[in-house]
Amino acid sequence: MRPDVIEHENQFYIRAESSLADTRTLVLLHNDTFAVFDRYGDIQPVGLGQQGLFYEGTRYLSKLEIEVSGHKPLLLSSTTSEDNVMVTVDLTNPDMELPSGELKRGILHIRRNKFLAERTCFDRIGVQNFGPQRVEVELSFAFGADFKDIFEVRGQTREHRGRYLPLETESDGLLLAYIGLDHVMRSAVIRCRAESVRIRNEEITVPIRLDPGEETVFMLDVICEQNGQKANTVRFEEALHTVQTERDASPLAQVDVYTSNEQFNDWLNRSRSDLEMMLSQTEFGPYPYAGVPWFSTVFGRDGIITALELLWLAPDVAKGVLSYLAATQATSVDPEREAEPGKILHEARKGEMAKLGEVPFGRYYGSVDSTPLFVLLAASYYERTADSEFLRSIWPNILAALDWIDRYGDTDGDGFVEYAQKNKAGLVQQGWKDSQDSVFHSDGTLAAAPIALCEVQGYVYAAKNEIAKAAEDLGHAELAKRLRLETETLRSRFSAAFWSDELGMFAMALDGNKRQCEVRSSNAGQCLFSGITSKSQAAKTAKALLSPGMFSGWGVRTIASGEKRYNPMSYHDGSVWPHDNALISFGDRKRRDKKLALGILSGLLNLSLFVDLHRLPELICGFARRQGKGPTLYPVACAPQAWAAGAVFMALQACLGLSIHAGESQLRLCHSALPESLRRVEIRNLRVGESTVDLAFERHLETVGVNVLRRSGELDIIVRE
Repeated sequence: MRPDVIEHENQFYIRAESSLADTRTLVLLHNDTFAVFDRYGDIQPVGLGQQGLFYEGTRYLSKLEIEVSGHKPLLLSSTTSEDNVMVTVDLTNPDMELPSGELKRGILHIRRNKFLAERTCFDRIGVQNFGPQRVEVELSFAFGADFKDIFEVRGQTREHRGRYLPLETESDGLLLAYIGLDHVMRSAVIRCRAESVRIRNEEITVPIRLDPGEETVFMLDVICEQNGQKANTVRFEEALHTVQTERDASPLAQVDVYTSNEQFNDWLNRSRSDLEMMLSQTEFGPYPYAGVPWFSTVFGRDGIITALELLWLAPDVAKGVLSYLAATQATSVDPEREAEPGKILHEARKGEMAKLGEVPFGRYYGSVDSTPLFVLLAASYYERTADSEFLRSIWPNILAALDWIDRYGDTDGDGFVEYAQKNKAGLVQQGWKDSQDSVFHSDGTLAAAPIALCEVQGYVYAAKNEIAKAAEDLGHAELAKRLRLETETLRSRFSAAFWSDELGMFAMALDGNKRQCEVRSSNAGQCLFSGITSKSQAAKTAKALLSPGMFSGWGVRTIASGEKRYNPMSYHDGSVWPHDNALISFGDRKRRDKKLALGILSGLLNLSLFVDLHRLPELICGFARRQGKGPTLYPVACAPQAWAAGAVFMALQACLGLSIHAGESQLRLCHSALPESLRRVEIRNLRVGESTVDLAFERHLETVGVNVLRRSGELDIIVRE
């Protein structure tokens, strides 16, 4: 079978039938509601077909088009506010022939201010006449609602669908509704608050009559309802104030990071705003939804890694993630959902297809790494906060996860955690590189299951090693002793089974016959993150990752350019992922030689200069960086994506060598380094227990100096140069 068709066989492959360059999009998200607009603030079936207003995995609005007396307006500008709360669009009229005569272009200024809150898309439209004469026009808005499940929008087809209800109109709006096969009635309720409104079919028209200099403002709201359950009725200003208050109370709002490089600051600030937007409030606390548009929901692996990226500055995110995943931890064997006792959630969906079982992702557990990563996050959170009360509350979940690692994760008893697909409708590959052709041998043949990924063994090593410290503190000395013995054994066996002198790094995986997949990959780089490597292995791996075949200039590729299945335009076989690079860089946090971490941070900074809003996408194509040229974008990458937004914080932490040990009231700095582009970095209001500290890092010719600008409480700052 040809390598170029393997990925397309995946039924969860995201189709791209038109170029991303068709239009640039504007994105908003609030909890379970998100919207993707074109640059006019409209919704059109163009580009990748991802535009729309979505709620709980269903597209409630698939069409929204504004016209001025039957003409498409001219775009002046559009942007998303720095805090990601508001989309602002400036339009004007084109040259038009009206019954009253010719209207020259640029007479009317039309401004749209849009944001999301309470399952509602608010759209405030202002129109002002800058001409010398009275103007009479009509602003019309055409609507459509296909109520497609997000998987349908991604390209999957369904044999049967529910039924659309007849259009309902009222004096101030209309209602579009659909009853799904899951017996849920989903409704898009459209309300227009204007002096005069005319409703005809699926179109709302607002007559505009303006004297010179006069302005009028009206509101257009779209509310997503299920089974007639109405959203809270609030006005534009009240809803906007609520959303802005939520952002101000975000866990990320407490700490400020500022640098001498304004472009780096732009990247930092956008990343922070993206994360604040994607932190959805659940009954268990804040949880970072994975990415817009395709993954705007809970993902176990993504949430854990995002929480790890942010742990040093916002530990409350980790607490929310741990609480949610503990509450949804599997308690029984269920092959349909690939669930086993103690296993941590991979993904949760709320749409029609998930409820009906047409896709297995209602609550799905098909990931091999979420469970050890859960244990690692719990241990890391405890080290960061010394929150023993919370750790005790999830201790049974940690023990269940450890039991899953040993019992279900290692079914053949060889000491390595592996996976094999149990539900043919689920994922074939269950590591973070989950496209079907992502694990293979040097000759290009796909690896046979069960598959043991190298980075997963590293996660297990780090999870057991770190949780052993917590177990000791909580009075479980025997467990701590056993876990330490297991990590020593695992490290030795892992080195023997996975290391490849020929590659100069660990093999990507072992296949079902325990044969190495001798492929140069970023998987080996993540072994640096976990600390399972020896010093010599770490040095060789870092050198290999910076070679031209692995390092594109923007970051480390998922696989090297010389490998059999290398394709820089593929999802996992040669692309560059920011979160992957952040994890790799974290392996340098304790090393004196931080060349790899510095290279990654610089590469990602350069990438941020070329992408819209300085927003790092989920991934980019792996083509080599060319002087003066921007990156090659991947056509269906999510932007924003939570763990891509978190990458800057972990990569910076790695360079600074910063770690926090709250139980010992210590902040440690190990061989701090900064790239040439950053002469100064300030971290303000960093909290450790009851203490607070402001730090300044100053780059000199060969060293980085650290100054304590402010300190309250009893906090020791230990600097290792």
